[in-house]
Amino acid sequence: MEPSTDGDRELVHRAKKGDFEAFESLVSLYERRIYGLALRIVRQQQDAEEVVQQTFLSVVEHLSEFREEARFSTWLMRIATNHALLLLRKRSRQRTVQLVDDYGDNEDYRDVPRPEFIAQWRETPEQIASQRETREMLNQALDELDEKYRLVFVLRDVEGLSTAETAESLGISEANVKVRLLRARLMLRERLTRHFADEADRVVHDHEH
Repeated sequence: MEPSTDGDRELVHRAKKGDFEAFESLVSLYERRIYGLALRIVRQQQDAEEVVQQTFLSVVEHLSEFREEARFSTWLMRIATNHALLLLRKRSRQRTVQLVDDYGDNEDYRDVPRPEFIAQWRETPEQIASQRETREMLNQALDELDEKYRLVFVLRDVEGLSTAETAESLGISEANVKVRLLRARLMLRERLTRHFADEADRVVHDHEH
């Protein structure tokens, strides 16, 4: 659950004045969410824990620079995202994560593939989303996505960053964020549809026409 903006603002204001208990309260409010974000990006528990530590160290160092009229949670998520991406780059020196588009800046909606499997779901999306099995399947499906699509989906749809904030965090254009998000949503929906849909209602596209 998202902490209230008013509550955040008060805690941040106190923390800026050196109130350590206020800072600890901010850590308690956001530690689990930061860990969840980090784990979805780096996909290793130890690395995710390191991201959490680095994130709050950065908060201590730069809290005085935070403008209190802005949303603290958004600022915090961007710091955590940057630390997670830095760790990914450090961990993958031989296979650098492709944050800049593989095709330059030319990825557009014409490149988005049509789903192979379309059918009506047996249950409503709300019923499906509430199931633990679905959350586990979603995490597994996310792991199967290419890095560049997974990162955009996590930042936009899981963490709720705006298109502009996601673009800034990943160093890509807003247009590419939108295309990658569409690709990610289509791929994830198709994977889940194969499990939750009625086979009798299946419609397979003919790509030759």
